[in-house]
Amino acid sequence: MAKSQAVLEVAGREVTITNPDKVFFPQAGHTKLDLAKYYAAVAEGALRGISARPIVLKRYVNGAESEPFFQKRAPEQHPDWIETVELSFPSGRTAREIIVRDAAQLLWIVNLGCIDLNPHPVRADDLEHPDELRVDLDPGPGTAWDDIRRVALIVRDVLTEHQLRGWPKTSGSRGMHVYVRIERRWSFDQVRRATLALAREVERRAPELATSKWWKEERHGVFLDYNQNAKDRTVASAWSVRATPDARVSMPLEWDEVAGCDPATFTLVTAPARLAERGDAAAAIDAAPGSLDRLLSLSAAQEAAGLGDAPWPPHYKKQSDEPPRVAPSRRKSAHAADSANPTKTGSGRRRSTQPLITVAKARHKEDALAGLERWKARHPAAAAHLQVDDVLVDSMRGRSSTWTRIRVNLRNVPENERVAEEAPDPDYDPWRDVDPARRGSRAPKTRSSS
Repeated sequence: MAKSQAVLEVAGREVTITNPDKVFFPQAGHTKLDLAKYYAAVAEGALRGISARPIVLKRYVNGAESEPFFQKRAPEQHPDWIETVELSFPSGRTAREIIVRDAAQLLWIVNLGCIDLNPHPVRADDLEHPDELRVDLDPGPGTAWDDIRRVALIVRDVLTEHQLRGWPKTSGSRGMHVYVRIERRWSFDQVRRATLALAREVERRAPELATSKWWKEERHGVFLDYNQNAKDRTVASAWSVRATPDARVSMPLEWDEVAGCDPATFTLVTAPARLAERGDAAAAIDAAPGSLDRLLSLSAAQEAAGLGDAPWPPHYKKQSDEPPRVAPSRRKSAHAADSANPTKTGSGRRRSTQPLITVAKARHKEDALAGLERWKARHPAAAAHLQVDDVLVDSMRGRSSTWTRIRVNLRNVPENERVAEEAPDPDYDPWRDVDPARRGSRAPKTRSSS
């Protein structure tokens, strides 16, 4: 029996929506076709947030209540009118990602099961210089919505004092975002540093409400997630539908709406009418890109006062002035475990007496071997002491497939030249080439944006 399909005509093309009657939001009753029609209706606003940007495909192939998977690489089979661009990741690997410029291309990725849209903060013609600084207000447990709105208004004030214009929106989940359009002349690291300075200044002004602390054990209230500006991180864009029971939308707001807004009022059903009646609150976001000079000066002043770098996400290269990457609770448990039994880890598992570290993992052996070579290039002093027997290549068995792990034994490396184990590459996924339906519960999970 042939599968059902619907055809929507947008941007001068006919886009096929397969399985249009498939229910994507069971509690609200919205189908896949409802989702596609929503994006066709709000394409003007949605494209403003994603146009000409590489997009990570966050695919909910079985609807909002299913586990999504992130797909960085464009599907091998795609129409010739779908554009791609090659990105390089902090791991050293590369991938060709989708670029969306019109409503037809937008609906094509929606048909793949993309509920929300996750663009990078760069344009396809300059992948190394972001044009968007993103302030992600992430509420901790028990944080009131009113506290989030109050912190957002403080963010606005700090930005204004540093001659920047913030554009607020609900996240569509539990928090809020404030986007800042900037000139394309700073690196990812500089944009992240400017955002960290902003977060610390907001925390200084409202210490009872806001925090810039990375470790959850040290947080309270609203966390300003500065690491959303690290290279390769993405955030759900404006007008994105989120995978919530009510199909809530990430809605751009005027600043005078922030104090009294209710995010539950913006949904797949109500958002198109708002756009038609009031237009897009972020319509002028591209009109006047700002300068980071003042925020970077603030960062320099904070550093001079003793505030160095803050922790990066675990899969990024360790920075020279970055504090320890071990969570406070783990530092305590590890110290207690080491004192009690030097051969046991804090979790009770026996620790190897050999200095073994994992340097690469991949679905295919050749990819893992390439990861080993990248590790050697990053740590030439340690690599120079390795013997043939110091490299261990293991075939690992997962639930649905086998994959390769490479470890190195640092026994022949002088202690002062040994390096710590790094987290796996951010684009590593042993199940990447496995049909999502066959992945099973042991497949790696990827952190979603708020």
